[in-house]
Amino acid sequence: VWQKRKLNVSSRGGAYARRDMSSRVEPGVLLEKVGSAGVITINRPKVLNALDMTMVRQIYPQLKKWDNDDEIDIVIIKGAGGKAFCAGGDIRAVTEAGKAGDPLAEDFFREEYILNNAIGECRKPYIALIEGITMGGGVGLSVHGRFRVATEKTLFAMPETAIGLFPDVGGGFFLPRLRGKLGMFLALTGFRLKGRDVQRAGVATHFVERKKIPELEKELVGLKSPSAEDVCRVLDSYQQQVKNPQRLQNISQNGFRHTLSRMSPTSLKITHKQLQAGATMSLQDVLVMEYRLSQACMRGCDFYEGVRAVLVDKDHSPKWNPSTLEEVTQQTVDQCFSSLGEKDLTF
Repeated sequence: VWQKRKLNVSSRGGAYARRDMSSRVEPGVLLEKVGSAGVITINRPKVLNALDMTMVRQIYPQLKKWDNDDEIDIVIIKGAGGKAFCAGGDIRAVTEAGKAGDPLAEDFFREEYILNNAIGECRKPYIALIEGITMGGGVGLSVHGRFRVATEKTLFAMPETAIGLFPDVGGGFFLPRLRGKLGMFLALTGFRLKGRDVQRAGVATHFVERKKIPELEKELVGLKSPSAEDVCRVLDSYQQQVKNPQRLQNISQNGFRHTLSRMSPTSLKITHKQLQAGATMSLQDVLVMEYRLSQACMRGCDFYEGVRAVLVDKDHSPKWNPSTLEEVTQQTVDQCFSSLGEKDLTF
């Protein structure tokens, strides 16, 4: 399944030029040195820059290399096409692998989380230009870096509970660290934050007008031996050019309850415990916990049913099992967090 997919067309369709149309296959990721910056461009615009295994395997070694390269001062990551930074991981490929017992169902999560950790540990200033749709796996490519720049076109969400999963890629680390209970709310409901609200919520560190992004990027790659403080000063100067509109949008209680009633009850309980535990854990420990949860979801049924309902048949009528929160026992939840022994994630 996976070999065929890698050589041909992505599961979400048309990311690579079909061979009968063109002998030139566009790479899913562009890795370039521009001035003293390492620039990563996620390059699958036709599928909203969905992240697949090949891309993870390209980005990770290059990021490690740049982090130890004296000629690279900063790392910039951005998405091609203008519609999305990265709309998430290639979940359909993972679902098919899980059904077939293909090792991709283990390997994708493992290698993606190792990349998330490397971003968190990157010693060079790491700047994610999160323009457009930034969800799931795309959040993992950005939120653990030092700087995240939103624009008026940014659309952020962690919508995993709607497909029988949980807000992974380190969601258990960054979400509980947002102010108040905002992170728990975003995790359980998959609520979408737009534009300036992404920065107000603390998901982005800066907000810059979309039309200024090319100019900002040019200034960043032109910096001479910049420190994190130098980068911050540049980002601050662009943010200060923005007029300050109203506060973070209000969210109604009724909408909240209605949204929760559509989510996987198992996912909701797992997510609640994940965020409570993650609040006091390191990013690495959270990713170890989340890898255990990912494999529990692969063993269960709600993930496959959620992907069917939302991404495949698109009837948006999943039949969750169990179908109510009351039926999800504490024992079931606790089992999802138990060690995988020698299969546990290690760094």
